[in-house]
Amino acid sequence: MSNQTLFTPYTLGDLTLSNRVVLAPLTRNRAGAGFVPSEFATTYYSQRASAGLLISEATQVSRQGQGYQDTPGIYTPAQIDGWRQVTDAVHAKGGKIFLQLWHVGRVSHVDLQENGAAPVAPSALRAATKVFVNDRFEDVSQPRALETSELPGIVSDFRQAAANAMAAGFDGVEIHGANGYLLDQFLRDSANLRTDAYGGSIENRARLLLEVTAAVVDEIGANRTGVRLSPVSPANGVSSSDPQAQFDYVAEQLDALGVVYLHVVEGATGGPRDVAPFDFGALRQRFKNTYIANNGYDLDLATSQLAEDQADLIAFGRPFIGNPDLVERLKHGAPLSAFNPATLYGGGAAGYIDYPTLAESSVSAS
Repeated sequence: MSNQTLFTPYTLGDLTLSNRVVLAPLTRNRAGAGFVPSEFATTYYSQRASAGLLISEATQVSRQGQGYQDTPGIYTPAQIDGWRQVTDAVHAKGGKIFLQLWHVGRVSHVDLQENGAAPVAPSALRAATKVFVNDRFEDVSQPRALETSELPGIVSDFRQAAANAMAAGFDGVEIHGANGYLLDQFLRDSANLRTDAYGGSIENRARLLLEVTAAVVDEIGANRTGVRLSPVSPANGVSSSDPQAQFDYVAEQLDALGVVYLHVVEGATGGPRDVAPFDFGALRQRFKNTYIANNGYDLDLATSQLAEDQADLIAFGRPFIGNPDLVERLKHGAPLSAFNPATLYGGGAAGYIDYPTLAESSVSAS
């Protein structure tokens, strides 16, 4: 099958995407005062609007949900206004964009929490990971276990954040249930030792994710709601003794809720794809709507997976950092530019919006 399959239009719910390339969420730590997206973010996303679908960087649904410095929120009027600048710019270029909704749970630090409070988690277990805070990477703080009575508030925060995202002009939202953050922490039995209705069995550990998803679907519609999962990724110190059973169940329940897509990190986030045994094909069979495949994809792998109907859309993350015109480069088999790892997190325009397109590179070289 031709490579052009990646570049054909695709119908996602009631949206028509110009191609099957997705910009994966990429944390860049460049929000301004009040955790408002900066003017640089408007340029950054509009530069990449040729992707069929853009998914924003992870965006906290509340102050409690923050785990890294200078990440944007979606819970104040100023944040909504800031994101409106981004969505207007993307739409002006014919793009479509979803906002990723995020609560980090235990992957946080007291210096990021209001009044120096402890981060929250399913259980009072400290994660084996670091966060970017005080302009450096530091060990996470000891969390406290959420009371059962607090969980409806978490659900409400996600619901309100989804409503705010639509007010900011997004085409939909992606619920972040991956990478060892709060909703994933509840799913994993390494992080969730609860004995209430949110712990123990596969069904109980999935309860919070499914309640959040149901609330968001009720608020903005299933056609505007996607979910991201990472079944075997050890990101941020999580693991599961039963990943296939756990995530097959989750996929079935998300299918029943009718969400428009499932965005799956296949393997270790940003690492090897074969980190642990898992049948992603079985997961795909349990979810009837759009399946977005993510992790370590290049043109050849994307082409083969689409040809074999193993995915509907392909998400690219880090290749988009140094290549704002990644779609064009892939289409023409052009070389990809490397990104500067020193400017990944924090800073200003440098290493964020100053990577040239292929056309700009050709002009400067002539």
